[in-house]
Amino acid sequence: MEKDNTTNTTSENTDASKEFKGIWVQFKDFLKELLNIRIGADPKSTIEGIKKDIPFKGHTAWILIFSILIASIGLNTNSTAVVIGAMLISPLMGPILGMGLSIGINDIDTLRRSLINFGVMVFLSILTAFIYFKISPFQTASSEILARTEPTLLDVLIAVFGGFAGIVAGSRKEKSNAIPGVAIATALMPPLCTAGFGLATGNISYFLGALYLFLINTVFIALSTFIVVKYLRFPLAKYATAKKRKRVNRIVAFVAILIIAPSIITFKNIIEKSIYEKEAGVFIDTNIIYNGAEIIKKNIDREHKKISIYFIGESVPKSIIAEWQKRITDNPRLQGTELSIGQGEDKISELKSEMSKVKDGLIKDLFLQSNQSQLSNNKDTEILLLKDKINHLESKNQREIIPLLAISKEAQINYPEIQKLSYAKVITSNFKKIDTLPTVEVTWDKRVKNKENKKERLEKWLKLKFRVDTLVVRER
Repeated sequence: MEKDNTTNTTSENTDASKEFKGIWVQFKDFLKELLNIRIGADPKSTIEGIKKDIPFKGHTAWILIFSILIASIGLNTNSTAVVIGAMLISPLMGPILGMGLSIGINDIDTLRRSLINFGVMVFLSILTAFIYFKISPFQTASSEILARTEPTLLDVLIAVFGGFAGIVAGSRKEKSNAIPGVAIATALMPPLCTAGFGLATGNISYFLGALYLFLINTVFIALSTFIVVKYLRFPLAKYATAKKRKRVNRIVAFVAILIIAPSIITFKNIIEKSIYEKEAGVFIDTNIIYNGAEIIKKNIDREHKKISIYFIGESVPKSIIAEWQKRITDNPRLQGTELSIGQGEDKISELKSEMSKVKDGLIKDLFLQSNQSQLSNNKDTEILLLKDKINHLESKNQREIIPLLAISKEAQINYPEIQKLSYAKVITSNFKKIDTLPTVEVTWDKRVKNKENKKERLEKWLKLKFRVDTLVVRER
């Protein structure tokens, strides 16, 4: 009886094991079918489609010029929607996908055509942007332009995944609109426009930073295309002789190494930079704190391993700064970093100190006079009155301190044509009475037109910001 029970239990365990294995096999087949990009791939039509988009002449050149102009205007006016529209009509993706494809299938002719057309496109794009920004009256770097002057780790990841999405979608029998989406996500156009802006304004750091961002996007899109083409086993290009095939293979392998090696180094450097900047930011937020002073600007320079922080308010003692430097040295990810502290004395604290001295002096003098004249009761009253007057003066001075730095920054956003803004209280006289007028001196860009209208609007805006009924705006 016990033997029969044991046999039944063993049989049930075996059946359960077989059922589990069956479910696992079905699940693996489901995942394989779900994630297998080889299913539905059409290498032949994909190669033909990419090769068709490589040539750059005639209407394609004009489409590129118009799209660059649209993107430049969008960057100039800080309009994200306009920039996106320009990226949708840009033909830049063709030669980039062509480079990745040609390396993957050992097609030296397609590689040569892709590189030539790519170089012409880049040159024409930067030249068009340069001409636009050179004649444009607005040459202030907007936030859209500044965002394209320095690549980050996120830009690399977007280029990698965008490249994968583009070639996977392009390799299907059923074509989709993924390529324009990749052009938007990887933002190929704005960096070229920003490079033209850097040349037009003489800012070489903007030019090099934007060009570096564009090259990173290009390399990683081409690299992603190369990887997917190899994975999908696209047919290699055929050559008449084995000797020529070997020579082409060596050339393509050399170009592939040229593309892949720098991309690995770039990826590594950007990761290290991102980690350093994140660690430095956390350190500043948690350690660089001093009551009575406020951080108004901070700069993290990984290349020179330097953290620069600018305070306004009370002076930070040297002992505190030394303690902060010691904490940086103790941080393994920030070792070798130099801490630079810039300080600007807040005039409010200075005013309080001076008013306190005046108050103490007056009170002391009044007490002496009170003792000498034996009019203590009257003097006490006078002291209280003087205290009230002094407190009133302190309060008035506090209210009259103008946050010129904040107003200047806001004015630069609202009126980018302004080059300089100055503020002062001018004492005037008509020989009958004396009056004090708040006065703002403004320096406009020489190319600005309709200055009178802009001056009138600026005067109304400044009255609102300074909370005054009368204010004079003068041009310099």
